[in-house]
Amino acid sequence: MTTMTYAAAIREALAEELERDDEVFLLGEDIGESGGVFGVTKGLFERFGPDRVLDTPISEEALVGAGVGASLLGGRPVVEIMFSDFAALAMDMIANQAAKTHYMTGGRLTVPLTLRLVTGTAGATAAQHSQSLEAWFAHVPGLKCVAPSTPADAKGLLKSAIRDPDPVCFFEHKLLYNSKGDVDDPVEPLPFGRSRVPREGSDVTVVAYLKTVDEALAAADLLEPEGVSLEVLDPRTLVPFDRAALRASLEKTGRLVVAHEAPSRGGFGAEIAAIAAEECWEFLQGPIVRVCGANTPMPYAPELENAVIPDAARIADAARSLIETRVA
Repeated sequence: MTTMTYAAAIREALAEELERDDEVFLLGEDIGESGGVFGVTKGLFERFGPDRVLDTPISEEALVGAGVGASLLGGRPVVEIMFSDFAALAMDMIANQAAKTHYMTGGRLTVPLTLRLVTGTAGATAAQHSQSLEAWFAHVPGLKCVAPSTPADAKGLLKSAIRDPDPVCFFEHKLLYNSKGDVDDPVEPLPFGRSRVPREGSDVTVVAYLKTVDEALAAADLLEPEGVSLEVLDPRTLVPFDRAALRASLEKTGRLVVAHEAPSRGGFGAEIAAIAAEECWEFLQGPIVRVCGANTPMPYAPELENAVIPDAARIADAARSLIETRVA
């Protein structure tokens, strides 16, 4: 077992898959000698060469289109979108081509494309570089959506994404890149659709993913001296979503808080709330509460940015409100 950063875990997964399968190659803007805007692919260009690590022109439509075409011809491209916001420029390729080809060819063609989507806030990167757009992609049938919160999960899930026959949107939060955690050696691919419980509790379930998992764990620490026990459920993959784990947690706690950085309106938290309401109604002892980003473009000023996104204090307040409802 080795302690490494989230970024290093992703880099190792890419390197190991490039070594394992000659059909795997990388596409992206500035991913060559500079290693990308966040340095995640640093060293891979020198190790595998320009035929396996392709430093592309600045055109998301072109690089995603090239990835779709290559995957249809047997390749396994991994495309980096340096800010997930820029995926809007390639949505036709993603939502209308990659996501639908397997279905529209009656299963005769597959699109083993991995899209690395760098997401979330990073401290004053403003409205066009700070969005959390996972709900856009989760809405499209044919796309799998992965959202790891730890280095170990990032490495195992990226291996699974690259090997998957279907297109996978792999979300990486900017502020997680320098976070550290223990990673097994070797790491086997981690199956999709299996959540983890980083903290067990008995009073309230908090479902969170990506960077917000850290805030949920901090909220649990805040509430522990008050005698409130939070269970934190990290789904790890949004599509497929681990419904059985949600049900098992709610059977214990009876109360649900959903937290994520994306705006609340139409966010993936609404889907989680709907699953709980439809499939776990008999366990719920109060309303489902969402603690999400505000329905506003992300401000540039750090003070305003911090006011917009959820934090441990807001999650703790939401849990307290559910406990108070029960007591009343």
